[in-house]
Amino acid sequence: MGTMIPLGDASRRPLHRPVVTASIILVNAIVFVMELQGGEPFEIDSKRISVAPEMLQEGGYGYFGCTCMPGPQLKQAIPISKKIREQYPDIKIIWGGYFPSNQPAPVLDSGYVDYIINGPGDKCFPALLDALENNKPFELVSNLIYKAGDKLVKTRKDELYDMDLLKPLPYDKLNHFYPMRRYLGKTYLGSRTIAYHSSFGCPFKCSFCAVVPIYNARWRGKSAELIYDDIKYLKDTYGGNAIEFHDNNFFVSEKRTVAFSKLIQPEKMIWWGEGRIDTIDKYSDESLAIMREAGCRMIFFGAETGNDEVLKKMNKGGTQTAAEIRSFAGRMAKFDIIPEYSFVLGTPGETPEQTMKQIDQDIAFIKEIKSINPKTEIIIYVYSPVPTEGSDMYNLVLESGFRFPQHLEDWISPQWEKFDLRKNPLTPWLTAEMIDKIKDFETVLNSYYPTVSDIRLTQVKRNMMRLLASLRYKTGVYWKPYELKALQMMWKYRQPEIEGF
Repeated sequence: MGTMIPLGDASRRPLHRPVVTASIILVNAIVFVMELQGGEPFEIDSKRISVAPEMLQEGGYGYFGCTCMPGPQLKQAIPISKKIREQYPDIKIIWGGYFPSNQPAPVLDSGYVDYIINGPGDKCFPALLDALENNKPFELVSNLIYKAGDKLVKTRKDELYDMDLLKPLPYDKLNHFYPMRRYLGKTYLGSRTIAYHSSFGCPFKCSFCAVVPIYNARWRGKSAELIYDDIKYLKDTYGGNAIEFHDNNFFVSEKRTVAFSKLIQPEKMIWWGEGRIDTIDKYSDESLAIMREAGCRMIFFGAETGNDEVLKKMNKGGTQTAAEIRSFAGRMAKFDIIPEYSFVLGTPGETPEQTMKQIDQDIAFIKEIKSINPKTEIIIYVYSPVPTEGSDMYNLVLESGFRFPQHLEDWISPQWEKFDLRKNPLTPWLTAEMIDKIKDFETVLNSYYPTVSDIRLTQVKRNMMRLLASLRYKTGVYWKPYELKALQMMWKYRQPEIEGF
């Protein structure tokens, strides 16, 4: 069958980054790669949409598979899959990725998706193809979602695989179809940045995270030695000189992190990953020093809010508190590791007044973090619901009258595309005034503290933006910062939460 990669793995921030997905032809199936061009907004064109159908015209193919996340990838997956179903109705269409895993009903009701890989597809996908090819009962295949008549069927979930026992990823095969060097982009970290996923899942159950329904607080990571072997190969073969770890939670194991740091240190590579504040705060000073010496320059953290009560509603798990968020920012400064804090503003309150009050408190908390460690990168999201059924947060959302789209193609309408990027949540409890306050503050903050990851901004431009934003930032007058928006548009200011590095 060939070697597969996880079709269902996706983390929060990499939602808006360029990602590598292996594209391989095996037996009579096409696994198609959905490309994000440098994180820029994607527009469908006839040439790109015709790639898969042109391959299918050659004949001999019985299956089409793609992995997709919400937003730009979904914008490609829907029209391509729909066109294939119209032109080749006998071809089975299989989707993976956390969008179909979390929204199986509209996907399977669409009429042009037959099966969903629900989580890691390393074993499920080839087993499904084998069953369909040889008339075996596919109902026994684990990690699968499909329809039987009008009924939605989810098969049992496998335990997370030992990643050290999976076959190596077929980089050479991918390079044959899509040159690997195209995927090693220039970023803040380096001129040829490797995107790498070293683990499955996350051991926590945050009520707003799309990973939770798929992995249910499970995590399994590849060993430090095999991670190093892969990175070393990509460096020596394709010239990679920096790493973005796209794991949902790279830093779960201090032992693994330190072991990898010691291995990668001689390679002189800069790297970035995602972690939890209350996990890495338990790391020893020695471990943090080893990480920084080994090239760890920035870590993404879900700070979320400065309100301990809201943190409980979010079910952050662990021990994270507002006090720890503050102290940890200061601790990271001592090791010259930039903490990249994401905040989720606009969580539902019991009254509109409480919601607005929480927004104001989080804005003040963000400014406090910046005063403790000015190098702290701040990522601002507007709260958008995730279908983590049974959580207090999701129950509040349902009580407000919020509902997800019932039809698949509604998900790529302009308003829902912005929802996927956490910029227009379409939530009943957030008023236009609240959204404007969040966005206006974000504009002022990004001007007063331009992100270090925008490598296109010159120091002169940074100084000009900071000077122009200084009065607004210091006085708290964020309303309608048109002059700052004009500068950011003119200079194409890069927002990491949308475009990555």
